[in-house]
Amino acid sequence: MSRLASLPRTQSGPGGAEFTVRHVRGGDKTYTCPGCNQTIPVGTPHVVAWSNESLFGPERGLEERRHWHTSCWERRLW
Repeated sequence: MSRLASLPRTQSGPGGAEFTVRHVRGGDKTYTCPGCNQTIPVGTPHVVAWSNESLFGPERGLEERRHWHTSCWERRLW
């Protein structure tokens, strides 16, 4: 079941734009969440999201992906 959670899926994100979203178990470095500007510590499960609507194509959207606290991402959806 944990593998299914990590499969990318399309979801409406901030501003109603379409995003590819992936839940990850945790990384080996820290990230700054764009939702709260707080650190996501090493090894913390979180969401990685990138826009499907980049003006420069899907590859650019992937390059601009962001790491979010799961709760911050979910709050942005409402």
